[in-house]
Amino acid sequence: MSTLTLAVRDSSTMLRRNLLHARRYPSLTLNLLLTPVMLLLLFVYVFGDTMSAGIGGGGADRSAYVAYIVPGILLMTIGSTTVGTAVSVSNDMTEGIIARFRTMAIHRGSVIVGHVVGSVIQSVASVVVVGAVGLAIGFRSTDATVLEWVAAFGLLVLFATALTWIAVGMGLVSPNAEAASNNALPLILLPLLSSAFVPLDAMPGWFRPIAEYQPFTPAIETLRGLLLGTGIGHHGWLALAWCLGLAVLGRRWSAARFDAEPK
Repeated sequence: MSTLTLAVRDSSTMLRRNLLHARRYPSLTLNLLLTPVMLLLLFVYVFGDTMSAGIGGGGADRSAYVAYIVPGILLMTIGSTTVGTAVSVSNDMTEGIIARFRTMAIHRGSVIVGHVVGSVIQSVASVVVVGAVGLAIGFRSTDATVLEWVAAFGLLVLFATALTWIAVGMGLVSPNAEAASNNALPLILLPLLSSAFVPLDAMPGWFRPIAEYQPFTPAIETLRGLLLGTGIGHHGWLALAWCLGLAVLGRRWSAARFDAEPK
């Protein structure tokens, strides 16, 4: 059997293992999914009129704010879901199963590849659920073309892949599941410090660079432009660069930590 065939076979086996774990123990995924859903409902129904009036500079228009906030919430959903990946990887490392895998005749990288692919699938499924909630409360994408929808989906998958590799690295360096959850907390906090809820122009001057020069803001602006059929400017290239950079960094970091001999 060739090396490539062995890698694909073993990675598929590890993927099935991780999906079975997610199905049998859905509480972590549901808890992480609850955060973006609650924020979406809170900001739309409690703050929606006030936020839309402040952003638009005119009368309150909750439907306009729904269109503005949903793309940011979708990317926040990916960040929340990948926290579960860090916890899952840390559990594998601390509960002894990885030590067992190291003694078996399986492709070495298949363990983390299974985690990554499984997490991306869960992230996309979570985005679908949150997107359905957004549609239920009034989000519409009538001006987007089919090509823009395809590009938006591709961006979501690429962003999920990049964050998942970073989350895997966080899980590998964490001594336990609690530490992994804490280490991955920035993946939830960064969207709160981005343009997900208010435009960059509405932020104080001292705070705007924090929101502007981070991975979530260009990804949110690109996704918003694609879903609403508006321009994305330079944000598209920035989002692509962030995704590729984080994916390469996370891949190398995770591989180096996983290949290191256990202490």
